[in-house]
Amino acid sequence: MSRFAQYAELGGPEVIHVAEGEVPVPDPGWVLVEVRAHGVNPFDTKVRSGARAAAPEAPRGVGHDGAGVITAIGDGVTDWAVADEVIFGWTQGAAATHALVRPMHLTRKLPEVSWETGAALPIPVGTAYQALKSLGVTDGDRILIHAGSGSVGQAAIQFARLWGAEVVATGSPRSFDRIRELGATPVGYGDGLLERLRDSASAGFTVILDLAGTDEALDSIALVDPARFASAAAGLKADARGITAYGGGSAVPLTGEQRAQRAEAVAVVQPLIAAGEFSVEIGLVIPLDEIVDAHRASESNRVRGKIIIIP
Repeated sequence: MSRFAQYAELGGPEVIHVAEGEVPVPDPGWVLVEVRAHGVNPFDTKVRSGARAAAPEAPRGVGHDGAGVITAIGDGVTDWAVADEVIFGWTQGAAATHALVRPMHLTRKLPEVSWETGAALPIPVGTAYQALKSLGVTDGDRILIHAGSGSVGQAAIQFARLWGAEVVATGSPRSFDRIRELGATPVGYGDGLLERLRDSASAGFTVILDLAGTDEALDSIALVDPARFASAAAGLKADARGITAYGGGSAVPLTGEQRAQRAEAVAVVQPLIAAGEFSVEIGLVIPLDEIVDAHRASESNRVRGKIIIIP
């Protein structure tokens, strides 16, 4: 049997329930993955609540990122085999014991990368990598990253530092130690943010990446050339504010190059993890039956680090 999280109506975490059914069989062009770990993303909770537009089918599977082992191959799939260990993203229904995945969304998992870490990578690491690539971050840049302690923010800090940039990151005081550990200078949220940011970087900033989506974060566009300011969290406000947005509900889709960058990020980061040059903070690991609690924790921001579901 297969077990999977789903919901039939939009709403709070309580609309999710875990159901059982037959193990799915992959159609031509698909593979079946036995899921070993699923990574919860804020995007998942926004789709479930209705804050982010999504296909109206019901019931709807929960989650998009995971890691596991291929157990069946559909006709026409030639680059993958049963028993391959993989990481997958952008796949509806990842919170399950089994997930049907398009080969284009698979990345081979390195042995040095755990199931939990693998499941934590696709959306956060892909978003950070693509955003910094699109902004042209390189050696000598001074970058401000809003929401630096989140999963995307932590990845963005590490990529920026690896590429030679100086980094300042906003966050709450409880996240300052982690932000410093990753090589960035922390600055607290709240009233007077712009003044504190000016004080933290006397030479100013050359790039700003917003991952918070708040008005105070967007106001920091005043500190940089607008051409090098982008948000991956405030897409719904992008047109009104005249900012560049990468997803986050933006009406402007990612380009083909940007989608390719998000996909390649998982392969790029794994050797860095294996070499100890990149770290993923896991905040909570809980069983599939407690997925409602996982979504509540994600929405409340009471857990720092990635929330992982074990089916």
